[in-house]
Amino acid sequence: MIVLENKARDRVLGNPAAPAFNAFANGGGVLTGYRGVTHPSLPNYLALVSGSTHGIASDCTRCVVSGPSLADTLEARGLTWRTYAEGLPRPGWTGAGRRRYAKRHVPFLYFRRVLARPARLRRVVPLSHFSTRRLPAFSLVVPDLCHDMHDCSVATGDAWLRRFVPPLLKLEGTVVFVVFDESDTVDPGVPALALGPLVRPASRFTPTMSHYRLLRTIEDGLGLTRLGRSARAAPVTGIWR
Repeated sequence: MIVLENKARDRVLGNPAAPAFNAFANGGGVLTGYRGVTHPSLPNYLALVSGSTHGIASDCTRCVVSGPSLADTLEARGLTWRTYAEGLPRPGWTGAGRRRYAKRHVPFLYFRRVLARPARLRRVVPLSHFSTRRLPAFSLVVPDLCHDMHDCSVATGDAWLRRFVPPLLKLEGTVVFVVFDESDTVDPGVPALALGPLVRPASRFTPTMSHYRLLRTIEDGLGLTRLGRSARAAPVTGIWR
């Protein structure tokens, strides 16, 4: 799962400044009814990996949440996970930010059950550790504040996607979700794609959905216990091979 920042659907889909994103959309699945769950960024990221915003309504950097997350449910199934954060100074670093890295976009660093266990904390690593030869069962990829389109243009983020995504599309049995955390307009709709060998080309999933439905889809695909509001969401269907 690759998470980008703060763009309404029409700011990217159909935008000539995003040729790579739109080429991926044409060759994969588009989640046309996707939207964020709230503002600002952090609670959206928490929702993506735990099914809840945990009552957080800010981009706090010292807050901690006590509930479970994908870190717990994946490990309970004997599966591996990792977050790859661009610009993170070193594995497990919990500082608020440095240069173009922002902690608020790395949700696993907010869970007490991760922070309390050094082995889990070390699963949050710099993006330079990413390799398609040794990927875990679940990967969260967080580009820096420029490449995620937060501080830089759509074209800049699109160029990053053009370099990063294609090798992933060759991995058998893999789904690559490319989503945005929230919209930057009143309309909550955001661009969202499902890509890879398991997805039918040029497919569309049109029902309204949010981060909770994506989480449910990941949980069902990996056989995980459902977290929070994902238990009341239906998985994405109709786009799979």
